[in-house]
Amino acid sequence: MTETDSWLAEELLIVRHSGEIPEIAFHSSLYYLCEDPDGPQLTLGQNELDLLRQQVVARYREILLRDLSPENRDARIFRGLKRCIFNWERLGKFCTRQTMEIEATLRQEIAEALRCFLQQEADEVRAGLRQSCLNCTREELDGFAREIGVGPEELPEDIEMLFCSQS
Repeated sequence: MTETDSWLAEELLIVRHSGEIPEIAFHSSLYYLCEDPDGPQLTLGQNELDLLRQQVVARYREILLRDLSPENRDARIFRGLKRCIFNWERLGKFCTRQTMEIEATLRQEIAEALRCFLQQEADEVRAGLRQSCLNCTREELDGFAREIGVGPEELPEDIEMLFCSQS
């Protein structure tokens, strides 16, 4: 492994395991690797840039799935559906700025996670096992569902109750 490979590998890890806004880590890594007077001042090729971009997408995937996991609803790490929608928008903006498309497989994975999340939420609220944890409006949910390819017919029939039980 060359010194360049070593620097890049370290930055890939930093971006992949970054916090809630992975594109900030992406830009910090680009600055460090290419422009920082104390950095290696590399000229990255398309392959290296793509690897860094892929880590941003991988981190967003992890964040989105975290907030669409029913197991996390009562955990401190859970940010709710509103944050999930916001992070999807962030991912979309990042991809647009980087002239990338959100891969169909990622879109499908998030769509399936949303369908499962909402169905479990509706089932448990209907059964009286919990109050709804939805922290977004119906309009926000509908827009997000449309964006990821989930049609109204794929949402739970009694989804309105999830919004009515909000305090």
